Amino acid sequence: MALTVHQFPCLSDNYGYLIRDEASGKVAAIDTPEAEAIIREAESLGWPIDYVFNTHWHPDHAGGNEAVKARFGCELVGPEEVRAHFPVDRIVADGDTVELGETRFEVLDTGGHTTGHVCYYAPGEATVFVGDTLFPLGCGRLFEGTPRQMWASLSRLAALPEETMAYSAHEYTLSNGRFAVTVDSSAALAERMKRVEAARERGEPTVPTTIGEERRTNPFLRAPLLSDRADPAEAFAEIRAAKDNFKG
Repeated sequence: MALTVHQFPCLSDNYGYLIRDEASGKVAAIDTPEAEAIIREAESLGWPIDYVFNTHWHPDHAGGNEAVKARFGCELVGPEEVRAHFPVDRIVADGDTVELGETRFEVLDTGGHTTGHVCYYAPGEATVFVGDTLFPLGCGRLFEGTPRQMWASLSRLAALPEETMAYSAHEYTLSNGRFAVTVDSSAALAERMKRVEAARERGEPTVPTTIGEERRTNPFLRAPLLSDRADPAEAFAEIRAAKDNFKG
């Protein structure tokens, strides 16, 4: 693989990502949840940051933009919605591409969690950075978008090749799984939950996941199979509402 991904914990449950195109040595940070941690990791690796790729405007994703740019002089790339809250140099939208050296990312509109949320998909690397749209066994809350918008976004991600590695921004899998088993009794999900619980007991991350595993076990992607509603978006909305009210 021409792309190296360095994953590290930050804040209370975020993951930071530094990615390096090995052919050129160019480095990007995926979001800026915690500037101090990102700078520390980059300096430890000897990876000066050339770009920041923001997925959306929330402070735990773009709040470190100014400090990271001040340290490295990097270009801040993100959707239009970031501009109203944090510094951004280049606006990207659905269908755009961004280049990290020889690694090409497609910008995917995945609104729902926020209206203008985007993901960064590198088809040549079978890798997608999904921010807060998709989580292992879960999906992002709908703070701004509609269920139909989020269902369209999740369906778009689910249509990627099953081997695609999906890097999400938080370690939510265990809590997501506790809800998932209340709406889906599949053997595949039960087996996955055993692995998730064991990994967390060992202090290991459950991110990244693969698109194929989410298709098989994520109730939000499986919503039409778990509901008697004819409209897939309405089936998704039903499960999303149940998760929002889940107390487990």
